[in-house]
Amino acid sequence: MSIIICPGIHEPDLTESFKVELIDIISNGAIALNYVNILVYPGKDVLVLSAFHILQFLRDRLTNSLKSPIIFISFSAGVVGAIGAACLWQLLGGRVKAFIAIDGWGVPLQANFPIHRMSHDYFTHWSSCLLGSGQNNFYAQPAVDHLSIWRSPQTVQGCWVDSSIEIIPPKGHLTAAEFLLMLLKRYEAN
Repeated sequence: MSIIICPGIHEPDLTESFKVELIDIISNGAIALNYVNILVYPGKDVLVLSAFHILQFLRDRLTNSLKSPIIFISFSAGVVGAIGAACLWQLLGGRVKAFIAIDGWGVPLQANFPIHRMSHDYFTHWSSCLLGSGQNNFYAQPAVDHLSIWRSPQTVQGCWVDSSIEIIPPKGHLTAAEFLLMLLKRYEAN
């Protein structure tokens, strides 16, 4: 399973912090790290918006192997390019297991693969869901600043929401890192 990280327009050390935390989440969550291939799209500035450049990166890194199942984790402006690349990957015959958009406010998300939104506050959550979301989403409660959910998801407390039925499931409060682990375990099994 490959996890493709598509950052936004921000300092690279924030994405490195996210990657380190993601590795920690995976290894502490009983997911075999040698089973997971984590790739970070290196595009900067406006290139994070380019689905074509992200797709080219995938084809280069995955040696044109469309059979490799992919999970996209994207942040902020990076959600724009990532959703386009995910749809293109699928059109070319690739398998997108899931798409996780972290603070992709204002980005329409519609596709025929599972989509999850994670937001730094409730306003971003509900207003983004108007533009499409799947089941099982997360928002920070109490609200945090935009970059915190990317830099350190292990410290961000929040609510898990199943948007299909508009209720908070029994284990409603958890950290953003715990929510990510829940999703990764779900897609590791599928």
